[in-house]
Amino acid sequence: MIEIIESGPFNTVQDLGRPGYRDIGVSASGAMDPLAVRIGNILVGNDENAAAIEVQTFPFSLRFEQRMVFAVTGADGNPHLNGSELLSWGAYLAEPGQVLELKQPPRLARSYIALGGGLDIPVVMGSQSTSLRGGFGGNAGRPLAKGDRIAVGEDAEMVMLPAPGLAVVEPSVALRDVFPAAVDGTLPIRALPAGEHDLFAGDGEAFWSQTWRISSRSDRTGYRLSGEPITPTASIEMRSHGVVPGVIQVPPGGEPIVQMSDANTAGGYPKIAGVIECDLWRLGQARIGARLKFVRSTHAEARTVEQAVAGYVEDVKQTSRMVKRALKAMA
Repeated sequence: MIEIIESGPFNTVQDLGRPGYRDIGVSASGAMDPLAVRIGNILVGNDENAAAIEVQTFPFSLRFEQRMVFAVTGADGNPHLNGSELLSWGAYLAEPGQVLELKQPPRLARSYIALGGGLDIPVVMGSQSTSLRGGFGGNAGRPLAKGDRIAVGEDAEMVMLPAPGLAVVEPSVALRDVFPAAVDGTLPIRALPAGEHDLFAGDGEAFWSQTWRISSRSDRTGYRLSGEPITPTASIEMRSHGVVPGVIQVPPGGEPIVQMSDANTAGGYPKIAGVIECDLWRLGQARIGARLKFVRSTHAEARTVEQAVAGYVEDVKQTSRMVKRALKAMA
């Protein structure tokens, strides 16, 4: 069991989402940084899809009511356990009564807490993710609040860890060859032209060439981008069509909207581009006010990035297994 001591709005329970229900209007939800959830769960011995706590408003703190292994991944801030600073992207052992505190990260947007054994909460439509708009899933369909107590699964074997804990190289460093770094504070996000891209003609080029800023009107449903408006060359009427996370739509005002984890299931705005799936976690870690520039990609490049991410995840799995086997042999 854990108890939430301090939490801000919009901190929720999320796993990798609930696909398969968009046809009845149910968004997939899920973590804004799914890679961080996968790595955190691997470190604590869970299934990669196990639910974790997504923290996007800080400070956040919880108390452990039993001995358990936990991992903090995602944002670039260092967590503290009973006042002692820990490395991020690492797994550690907590004793009953100890307090984990997450402070505001210096650059990135979201941290994730994975708990050994997973969170013992109901599965709704195949997922434990919170749907805030639907009011279901996760922690009774609402954000975490002070005083909430959440049970942790008791059927998992206690993972053995080195005394200082077990940390891994974060993906932005380990995969720096395939994830280009920000240039002058502007984050490059790769995307593919989408269905209505050609309707924008010259303005389509303006979409790719200019720097966009994430508006304060952004949330888990979509990032609204501020910049020089772009418009189609002619007025058109479109039927609503299905949309998924990563789709970039252009409403009549001309400032694009990037669909995110709680993406609408359908919409009628023209689609100018779509973010490649493996860049969505980087976008999920971009904060309000961050600057973005979209870079034309190809299906071949997207596949190459996907393979690199899969290799990184497999390396983390292998490293974790080797360390734990060595510790068992020494026990």
